[in-house]
Amino acid sequence: MTRTDTDVIATDVIATDVIATDVIILGAGASGLFCAMTAAARGRRVTLVDHARATGRKVRIAGGGKCNFTNLEMHAKHYVGGNPHFPKSALARLTPWDMVSLVSENAIAWEEREHGQLFCLHSADDVADLLERRCRAAGCRFLLGQRVEGVKHDGTAFVVTVAPAQDPGSPVRLHAASLVVATGSPAWPQVGATDIGHRIARQFGHAVTPPRPVLAPLAMPPQWPLHGLAGIALPARVTTCGVSFTLSLLFTHRGISGPAALQASCHWQPGAPVEIDFLPGENLDEMLRAPEHGKLLARTLLGRLMPDRLAERLVPPGISGRRIAELSKTARAALHGAVHVHTAVPAGTEGMRKAEAAAGGVRVDRISSRSMESALRPGLFFTGEVLDVTGQLGGYNLHWAWASGKAAGEVA
Repeated sequence: MTRTDTDVIATDVIATDVIATDVIILGAGASGLFCAMTAAARGRRVTLVDHARATGRKVRIAGGGKCNFTNLEMHAKHYVGGNPHFPKSALARLTPWDMVSLVSENAIAWEEREHGQLFCLHSADDVADLLERRCRAAGCRFLLGQRVEGVKHDGTAFVVTVAPAQDPGSPVRLHAASLVVATGSPAWPQVGATDIGHRIARQFGHAVTPPRPVLAPLAMPPQWPLHGLAGIALPARVTTCGVSFTLSLLFTHRGISGPAALQASCHWQPGAPVEIDFLPGENLDEMLRAPEHGKLLARTLLGRLMPDRLAERLVPPGISGRRIAELSKTARAALHGAVHVHTAVPAGTEGMRKAEAAAGGVRVDRISSRSMESALRPGLFFTGEVLDVTGQLGGYNLHWAWASGKAAGEVA
């Protein structure tokens, strides 16, 4: 039987082999691996299923291949979702230093970068391989390259039917008391991401907040006056929906990217304006009043403070060729606004293919914050990015995957 990703995951498929296990984990990514490692350490028989042929695909490319595996400034305030308090319990029981201990004890070298971010010195593969190695040593069974054909509960146990993803063959039926959905979000479809976890959640009665791309570049409308500056990068403050980030900003062919824009995308809502301060921490008014700047052209002064091409675009028409001493109060106010309060309404983000994560997901109002277990179906767990919990840039999403996976693994 073949299915498309939009089909409901509920079917009766004739299986030629039946495997009894204690815990079935759908997804062998960051959250699934951590959950499996934790549950297997408690003596549980664990089977992981993934349509990919390798484990931890997102882990292996995270942080530019260096795996930003945690952040020393871990706090629930760095997450967005329907319930801002939901992440607190799991985060409290897996701290950044727990992750530091895990990688250090396994001879994985790491370094601290700005804003408390911790990265592997060598390769993200080191972390993914460590988790897989731990799982295999604990006896976990891996069914890789397997497509989920059916998920149901027969009144006694969860029944999951899987079949080879690329070369369809005889399906296998798994039976277990616990089912962990650790399938991630639709972000990064080019590495195999789908919405299967959300479909499974709906099947068991859970509401799902429609996913939207976040940690994604913002696309500006065609009439935006700053198009054509692709490649320029500078520190800036980006503000939207009441939240501000002062980080590096990068101009792209379609709009803006870089850490400041990616962070802002977590909070931006369609139709909302984005305000950019191109000289955060500076006071252009004071510079314009300084006597030593009176003979300078406005664009010359700005060119000393930012890339020339951007300076030329920001100076309002009729001002660029005039000396600062000649500018009226109105002209100075216009220049100040152009530099410190540049405002535009993005046309959207650049979509799931460019998004590092997706906001939205399985609503947490019927999920235990301590164990990630469903209140609607005992034995059913949801972990990681499949939930309506999304971290900001800086290692927060990976840490949520570890922490939520551990929380489920302690109970499943």
